[in-house]
Amino acid sequence: MGDWVLLTYRVPREPSAPRLAIWRKLKQQGAAQLSDGLVALPADARTREQLDWVAEDVVAAGGTATVWIARPASEAAERELAQQLADARAAEYAAVISEAAAAAELAGPARASALRRLRNEMRRISRRDFFPPAERDAAQAAVRGLAASPAPAAGTR
Repeated sequence: MGDWVLLTYRVPREPSAPRLAIWRKLKQQGAAQLSDGLVALPADARTREQLDWVAEDVVAAGGTATVWIARPASEAAERELAQQLADARAAEYAAVISEAAAAAELAGPARASALRRLRNEMRRISRRDFFPPAERDAAQAAVRGLAASPAPAAGTR
């Protein structure tokens, strides 16, 4: 079993903007929500630093925050946590697959723009993909396929 970085935090309800900004940052980092005000990431120097920064944001917003290093008490608990993170990334990869299929119908600048956006999205997802699901390979293949396939004939779309 490995170590995890946990952030326990409480942010005032009003104003709501700081709460939303903190929630977005945690989502961007791929944190697993264990309960209200408690999130976790696999422990490494990068994830520890990320949660330290969020903790600073919480305190700056008038809240309280503490970063912890912890280890699940059982392998089953750790597997469940890892699965929660993998499931969240699987949903993001599924969205990329769907968007790549829709972009295959586009031509010209719209297609190039969609391809750029999907490649950027794949990079963003991969930064928070600690336990890669099977959907990752399918999403990579969908984006590669979009890049390699010919655009529909002019006038088609």
